Amino acid sequence: MAQDYQLTAGICSRLADVTNIEDKILESQPTIQFLSFKKVAPTTAGAATVDRYRIIVSDGEHFLQAMLATQLNHLIEEERIKKHSIAVIDKFSCNLVQDKRLLIILALSIVAKDANKIGNPSALQPPNAGVPTANTTPAPGAAPAAASSSATSAAVRAPQQPPRQQGRAGRTAIYPIESLSPYQNNWTIKARVVQKSDIRTWSNQRGEGKLFSVTLMDETGEIKATGFNQVVDELYDKIQEGKVYFISRARVNLAKKKFSNVQNEYELNLERNTEVEECVDATNMPTVRYNFVELAKLTDLTKDSICDVIGVVREVTPLTELISKAGKTLQKRELTLVDRSGYSVRLTLWGKQAESFVGDDQPVVAIKAANVSDFGGRSLSMFTTSIMQINPDIPEAHALRGWYDAAGSGQTYQAYSNSGAGAGNFTQFERTEILPLNEVKTRELGTSDKVDTFSARATVMHIKTDNIAYPACQTQGCSKKVLESHDGWRCEKCNKSWDKPHYRYIFPMACADYSGQAWLQGFNEVGEALFDMPANEIIEIRDRDDIEFTKVVERAVGTAYNFACRARQETFNDVTRVRYTIQKIMPLNYREEGKYLADLLRRSDWGKS
Repeated sequence: MAQDYQLTAGICSRLADVTNIEDKILESQPTIQFLSFKKVAPTTAGAATVDRYRIIVSDGEHFLQAMLATQLNHLIEEERIKKHSIAVIDKFSCNLVQDKRLLIILALSIVAKDANKIGNPSALQPPNAGVPTANTTPAPGAAPAAASSSATSAAVRAPQQPPRQQGRAGRTAIYPIESLSPYQNNWTIKARVVQKSDIRTWSNQRGEGKLFSVTLMDETGEIKATGFNQVVDELYDKIQEGKVYFISRARVNLAKKKFSNVQNEYELNLERNTEVEECVDATNMPTVRYNFVELAKLTDLTKDSICDVIGVVREVTPLTELISKAGKTLQKRELTLVDRSGYSVRLTLWGKQAESFVGDDQPVVAIKAANVSDFGGRSLSMFTTSIMQINPDIPEAHALRGWYDAAGSGQTYQAYSNSGAGAGNFTQFERTEILPLNEVKTRELGTSDKVDTFSARATVMHIKTDNIAYPACQTQGCSKKVLESHDGWRCEKCNKSWDKPHYRYIFPMACADYSGQAWLQGFNEVGEALFDMPANEIIEIRDRDDIEFTKVVERAVGTAYNFACRARQETFNDVTRVRYTIQKIMPLNYREEGKYLADLLRRSDWGKS
């Protein structure tokens, strides 16, 4: 019953006092009752937005307008709180909109989901108001929502007045990032710089220029801020990644989602009069927040999705240079990440990140806002606004480090893509989508400009062994072919010479099923699965004993496998043909096959007879 719950008396009037607010109030945990909820409509049609809820809270005597932090939206959407629910506000901040206090609820604990209305709360009388405000009791479900709507409209229509609330050292009240909008002036945010881009330049018909951007974060959310031209000269060196700043006098605009992956419908333009002051007291300021996706679940994400991942750097390629279509020189480096899900994935770094990265000690890296590509089945790349932390001090990183050092370093991983010569794209084997080899040809898979993928089940009939493996570079992450010279086996890519090469498999083999035959191209992982030995060992056998080598090859013939393949049209010596490349090879599991067939029978008419 309602009389069993005690609300914090007078908290609404104390919070609404724009002339004074005590620090101890912000540290309190008041008990309040919700009177209504209203979803705020997006400010611009078609803009990428996050739903926001304006609410009315009551202390039994008065009611006050508030806003729910978006991370708490699920409480309303899952109906865990509703009209007349009672809760303790564990964490909150206050904002000034049109000389009225707006409560921002950041965290709460539910006391009672279902309760009766307590008291007969009325609207607060603004202090020193020139025009009296009606002191009326909100009708159930109507007046609070109307009050919310009118307050929002007033914030849009009326000219902004400087906030009266002064913080420490004369600073205006601190606004949460989540509450920023184009309809506010004279705000100050306190935020950590979690990412800072390089200075980028452009040149077009309208002239030349330069820019840089930072990602700012506080406990309520994140926002991107960009500075152009002269602002770059004034602020780039002043703003340092990882530090906390007070920032004010920047312009709030709708975010250009084409150029940003920051989760905010607005962004900041840093201008010549923008004020940036370092905060020496940076306690309780959040660092980067992650929502990690296991590497094995990257196939659940669509192309160009954004995700956070964490993994151990198992391999690092040397720094390479590429020439873009615009004629610019780009620096690139690729990392191979692994995690406890048993998968590995390639992550591409660009520019300064690629140049500065050192991964000799196989560090744990956490990436926020990596781009998911379908190149190679699944691969990842970094945006300029993506964030990478090396060996971050977070529980997930410590757990991953302990697992890898104890067991993961000796484990084999399923790769989404294979590096090196002839490496192909990963394709997931789908039992229900197995195609007969003859149908692969009649469908003309791989004859278009794009790569086609398919699953097959076939028996190895013949393996070409003329050039079953090639001599490769020993550098970790480099699989380029090496050539024997006066100083050993030399890799032109790494500019190194070795006393001996590291051999890698590369061979075609004829495979057949009931419908026909096809030549499938196999690379290193395929050879290791077929022959149950590394390429170095089979080359040693071949050079030592032809008869034993022939026996090793013959043992691999006549066995059926499940294959995940890609079909791609290639041109060599002016001859165009389709090549079928094996991306994944798996021996048949007869127990699983039997269970699969039994399930088919149960679902068929045979199982019902």
